[in-house]
Amino acid sequence: MAIKQKTKSLKSRSIDLSNSFYQLEVLNDAERIGKDIPKFSERIAQIGYPTLKPVPVEIFQINIGKLCNQTCAHCHVDAGPDRKEENMDRETLEQCLAIIKKYKIPKVDITGGAPEMNAHFRWFVEECTAAGAEVMDRCNLTILRANPKYHDLPDFFKKNKVHVVSSLPYFSKSRTDNQRGDGVFEDSIKALQMLNEVGYGIEGTGLKLDLVYNPAGAFLPGSQESLELEFKKQLKRKYNIEFNSLFAITNLPIARFLEYLIDSNNYESYMQELVAAFNPSTVEGLMCRNTLSISWDGYIHDCDFNQMLELKSDVRGTHISDLNMADLMARDIKLSQHCYGCTAGAGSSCGGEIV
Repeated sequence: MAIKQKTKSLKSRSIDLSNSFYQLEVLNDAERIGKDIPKFSERIAQIGYPTLKPVPVEIFQINIGKLCNQTCAHCHVDAGPDRKEENMDRETLEQCLAIIKKYKIPKVDITGGAPEMNAHFRWFVEECTAAGAEVMDRCNLTILRANPKYHDLPDFFKKNKVHVVSSLPYFSKSRTDNQRGDGVFEDSIKALQMLNEVGYGIEGTGLKLDLVYNPAGAFLPGSQESLELEFKKQLKRKYNIEFNSLFAITNLPIARFLEYLIDSNNYESYMQELVAAFNPSTVEGLMCRNTLSISWDGYIHDCDFNQMLELKSDVRGTHISDLNMADLMARDIKLSQHCYGCTAGAGSSCGGEIV
């Protein structure tokens, strides 16, 4: 069953996933339905991980805000045009920048929403670049076409050597628009062509353009290598588009996707599929180990998915203003049932497969 742009129940309940009581209701439903699913913490304990510990921070990931020009069915952030209040302010960004500089963190991964819609986005990118960090921007592509004030983003990205990571559910209009909304595919293709025109994704330019693929239903992604080859073949043949790599990411059972799984009676079977596909070799490379995830209001989480579940890192100072690296390195990473999504098959992270 394919995911529609908005599930029927999400409309009919007249309540959205930004409501914490509703989130709790959905999570309680999931716990009740999946009561026989083995605990993830117990599963990794069986293979020698009584707790999961971090390694030195390599990626500083910031959800700069939930404001977005789209409302995608698979979005674990529950982002949209109505999320105007949940955007990181200048003071919090300055606190993040101070940490990046102090600890010389090599990569800054900026997510949203549409991160480019934050009023301080360009300033922050320039400051991080000046500090010597590689900046990654999680771009939904259509933002480049949404308003004339964003039309110069390809040139801005190029000037700051931003690594652009863009969502594209598929290389066909019907499948992409079904998941992300009418007209999204056409705008995405035009945006990719704009990026190609300034050198992104073109061999020898050093301007990295990667695409992200999410399955369109309650199933695991196929081989990342095979998907990348097919995407490159089809996009080049049909639209003369080039890109560097494709990241195949498993849909985790949280937020809108969890709502879909419960409403379509797919939650238990999907969880069983994830459990059956558990791969012990993925645990060493889990992104929660080398990544810090910072929410729009400055709180520290072990990963972007924990952030959406409001599972703050298990440290004394949970806000970026109180960050203590020694405490962070000593913490136990918080685990829950959604973690099965990152350990299924070849594994899944914000950078695609793990093994």
